[in-house]
Amino acid sequence: MVVVTDRRQARRELPELIRAAVDGGARWVLLRETDLPRDERLALAENLRGILAPAGGTLLVAGPDPLGGGAVHLPAAGPYPPPGLALVGRSCHDEAELGRLSTEDYVTLSPIFSSPSKPGYGPPLHPVGLARLVRRTPVPVLALGGVAEPDQVAACLRAGAAGVAVMGAVMRADDPADLVARLTDRAGEAVRESGR
Repeated sequence: MVVVTDRRQARRELPELIRAAVDGGARWVLLRETDLPRDERLALAENLRGILAPAGGTLLVAGPDPLGGGAVHLPAAGPYPPPGLALVGRSCHDEAELGRLSTEDYVTLSPIFSSPSKPGYGPPLHPVGLARLVRRTPVPVLALGGVAEPDQVAACLRAGAAGVAVMGAVMRADDPADLVARLTDRAGEAVRESGR
């Protein structure tokens, strides 16, 4: 599971919220906050890396600038080709965007479910649409958009997703550690049920 940041939705300061998510089992965090000045964003990235490091976690940074790290998550619009970093992901929303992939290591597909955080990207794919698009990409897919409940996580994994990315539900949670634990526990159960 990847926790995606959005300080505007967060009920706590991001470092505190991410610490709780890591306590709940999150090991990947995608730092968005692309509107912040680079120096503020760099400081936040370093802070979050410090939180993730003891748990063996990974910080992905939205955009082509890894902010001192080696992992980025790029928008569907570019850049192409992606930078030569240790880990590169890309946001995709349809088959045409998947068709432009080259050396990316993974993609997010969204929105899977109805989500106030992902307006303007078309109707939800739902697990059926997710399954159709998963079959059209050679890289692992993370399901994003409206994933808030354990059963939604299981449905995404049954549809072929390698995992999920969650933003709003974690950012708005009263207890992010508990929510992340419930989502990751259900993901583990779904993987065991499928025999993957």
